[in-house]
Amino acid sequence: MQGWLPVSPSDTLLSLLSLEQYDDLPPPTVNNSCCFVLLCLAHRPEPGFTRAHPGECDCQSPVRQGPAPLELTLKEFMHKYNIPGLSVAVIDNYKIAWAKGFGVTVPGGNEPVVPTTLFQAGSISKPVAAAGALWLVERGKLTLDEDVNNKLKSWKVPENEFTRTEKVTLRRIMSHTAGLTVHGFPGYAAGEPAPALVQVLNGEKPANTAPIRVDVVPGSRMRYSGGGVTIEQQLMIDVTGKPFPQFMKEAVLSKIGMSNSTYEQPLPAALAVHAATGTRPNFKPLEGKWHVYPEMAAAGLWTTPTDLAKFAIEIALSKQGKANHVLSQKMVREMLTPVPRHPEDESGPVGLGFFLSDKSADQFGHDGSDEGFQASLTMLADSGKGIVIMGNSDTFFYITPHIVDAVAREYGWSFNPAQKSAGHVLLLLENVKSTQTALDFYAKIKQGEAPEYKLGEDALNMLGYHLLRQKRMDEAIKVFQLNVQEYPKSWNPYDSLAEAYAAAGQKDLAIQNYEKSLALNPNNKNGAEKLKKLKDAP
Repeated sequence: MQGWLPVSPSDTLLSLLSLEQYDDLPPPTVNNSCCFVLLCLAHRPEPGFTRAHPGECDCQSPVRQGPAPLELTLKEFMHKYNIPGLSVAVIDNYKIAWAKGFGVTVPGGNEPVVPTTLFQAGSISKPVAAAGALWLVERGKLTLDEDVNNKLKSWKVPENEFTRTEKVTLRRIMSHTAGLTVHGFPGYAAGEPAPALVQVLNGEKPANTAPIRVDVVPGSRMRYSGGGVTIEQQLMIDVTGKPFPQFMKEAVLSKIGMSNSTYEQPLPAALAVHAATGTRPNFKPLEGKWHVYPEMAAAGLWTTPTDLAKFAIEIALSKQGKANHVLSQKMVREMLTPVPRHPEDESGPVGLGFFLSDKSADQFGHDGSDEGFQASLTMLADSGKGIVIMGNSDTFFYITPHIVDAVAREYGWSFNPAQKSAGHVLLLLENVKSTQTALDFYAKIKQGEAPEYKLGEDALNMLGYHLLRQKRMDEAIKVFQLNVQEYPKSWNPYDSLAEAYAAAGQKDLAIQNYEKSLALNPNNKNGAEKLKKLKDAP
C-alpha cells in the first residue's frame, strides 16, 4: 500500500475503513475484491515483506507479515464521527465512473442517501457562481478589472482610506484579494427572519453578520471573504435584472445538465423532499433540517455530487477547448491561473473562484461548509480524474481526505495531496484506541515518521477539547500541558490549559495560565473576561 508509515511494532492500529461492506458499490476496477483503504497507520514492514500487486488491497494481502490489522468499515467510521450520510461521485477520463450514496438522510432515520439526494454545497457555491460572473464578462456585461461600483446599482462598496488608490474589482473578489471583510455566513434557522441581500451587505438587522467593508488595500494580499462573493451576487443581479437563482439556472446549471441543482433559498417544497437533513457533531438534526442562506453565491447552492462532477468535468474539458457550454477556453484558462501571491497570504494559490495547488499544476477544487453540511470537490484538469464528496454532518471533513486518497490510489492519479490534519487523526486514534495511543502517534508525526500529516498547535488543542467536552478532565489537562510545552511562546495553548483547569476546579492554576496567555496576547478578550470572573469569584 502507498503511504506506509514507519510506526513501531507496538502499535496495533493498522488499517481503517473499507468500502467492501457495501456489496452494491460499483467496482472501481475489474478487481472486484479490492477495497478502499482510507487510512493506514501501519507497522513498519518487517524483513521479507512483499508489497501487494497494484490494484490489490494490502490490508487483505496474504503476504503481509505481523499482527492482523484492526479495520473499520466506512459505516463504522461514519458512526464514530456521527456522520449519518454521505454521497460520492468519482470522475475518471472526464466521465462519471460511478456515483453512490452511503448511510441515511436523517440522523437515526431509515431513508437511504442516493445519488440524487440534495446536499448544501456551502462554499462550493462560489466557483459555480464565478462561472456565472465570467459568463457575463464574456458577453461584455461585466469586466474583471474595473471598479465594481461602476456597475452596482442597488448598493455601493463604501469608499474609505483603503480604496483611495486601489479599487474592489470582480477579479479581486473572485480571488479573495479585494480586501473585504466577513469570512463566512452561519445562515438563518427555520423560523428566523432572513434579511434582504442589501441588509446583509450593510450588516443591518435581521442580518447576523457584520457589514461587508474594505479594511485592507485591495490587491495587496489574499484573505478569504464570503462577503466579497455576496457583493458579486448583488453585481450579477444588478446587471441582469434577474433573480440570482434564475440567472444561474439559465447561464450555468441548465447548460451543463445540472438538473438536480438550485440556488433557490429557501429550498422549494418540491425539492425539499429530496434533501438530506443537516446534522450537528452530537448527531442531533439541525433545527428545521437546514439553514437558509440569502448569501446564495457564497453559500446557497443545493446540489448533488453528480451535478458538481458535471461542473468539474465541464471546466476541465473547457480548459482544453472540448466543451465550452458556458465559458470559452481562454476564459477557463484565466479562471485556473493563479493570481499573484503575497507572503502574508493565508492559503495556497487561488484562481477565479477555485483554489489551485502548489504541487499539482492541473488541480483545482473547493471545499464547502454550511451548518450541518460539508462538501469537497477535487479535479485534475489534464488527466480527467476527480472526486466530489458531500455529507450531512459538521464532522464530515474528518473522513474526506481519506476518501480522496483512496480514490486517488485506486484510479492512479498523478496527485500530490495536501497534508492531512494531524488533529483529525489524533481524534480517530483516541476514539478507536486511547488517548495514549493518540499521543504516541503525535510523537511519531513530530519525529517526521508520518509526513502526510500537518502538525501545528491546533492538533493537540483539538484532542484536548474533545476530551474536555467528555469531561475527562485529567486526560484533557495532560494533553493541554503537552501543547504548552510544545508551543511555549503561543498564547492559545495557555488559554486552553487555563480553561481545562477552571473546568476541573483548579482555580489557582487556571488563573496562572490565563495570565500567561494574556502576557503573550493582551488582546485575548475572552481570556481576560474569564480571568476576571475567576479572580472575582469567592
